[in-house]
Amino acid sequence: MKRVLTAVVLVPIVLLAVLRAPLWLFALLVAGVIVLALHEYLAIADAAEIKPFRWLTYILSLFPILSWEAAVLVYAVRSRHAFIDYFGSDNLFHGPPLRVWRMLAILAPITFGVPLVFRKDLRAGLASVAVSALGVFYVGASLSLLVSLRANPAQSILIIFILFSVWAGDVAAYYVGRSIGKHKLAPIVSPNKSWEGAIASIIASVAVAVLVFHFSEPIRRMFADRAWLHQYWLYPVPNPKLFLPLSWAHVIALGILTNLAAQFGDLFESALKRGANVKDSGTLLPGHGGVLDRIDALLFAIPVVWYYAQITGFLQSPMSMFYRFP
Repeated sequence: MKRVLTAVVLVPIVLLAVLRAPLWLFALLVAGVIVLALHEYLAIADAAEIKPFRWLTYILSLFPILSWEAAVLVYAVRSRHAFIDYFGSDNLFHGPPLRVWRMLAILAPITFGVPLVFRKDLRAGLASVAVSALGVFYVGASLSLLVSLRANPAQSILIIFILFSVWAGDVAAYYVGRSIGKHKLAPIVSPNKSWEGAIASIIASVAVAVLVFHFSEPIRRMFADRAWLHQYWLYPVPNPKLFLPLSWAHVIALGILTNLAAQFGDLFESALKRGANVKDSGTLLPGHGGVLDRIDALLFAIPVVWYYAQITGFLQSPMSMFYRFP
């Protein structure tokens, strides 16, 4: 009962933030989730007797979003044309800037290697560096991609797709697995998961993909992007019918890939907890455990969807289709 009540309260709040929050506020909310999820992730590392670089992990995970927010603030107080030039560039469609994440990836060995040199206890040094670096990209980079998707009016609907796909797959796997599940999917990591539930999860995700993109036009109209962009001297986004037509082959493929990624994300977090002898990552959400328990599937699904859209060109259009500057 607690699980259902928590979902009833949480789902509308999440959808309200995704659909109606201004981009800067949405980015800050994502940053808050990153902090909560990292706190639980690092607690799992502590339970496994690994000493991560806590504050450095928090700082690096939040740096791309916070630097993007700072850039928005700087341009907001400058001239009208400077602000338009900023939002008319790739920063809008890629913010928080992906170049920052590339920089962090390249510098990760140095970033975590230097403070290791000054530790007194070096017995688990390799594990400490690995856990800290993984946390930055497993939690920070993955969730930051939501801001990138939300910033692009053509691709913002992918956030709704990801959420509904993961939720539907989770519900289908749970109830079908309980009813007819007989063949264990990963008995060591998660004894309660079954192949029957996994297959039902895939079917549910594909069905949700078809529904979400079938109703893509009314869903797009729910987003607050037009009003938010208009207040910063940009014309509203044109009629959603001007977006490129959908490929249903892409929709079905994306539904399958997203679900597979989500299921492995769930199993991955379960493996981390089992290795550390931890039942739940936290107790913040009654009936669901912690924040990390609730978003573990999303952490694998988000980058898969983002990369699929970038590689295939799914839901991408030239920026000139959406904006015309005064």
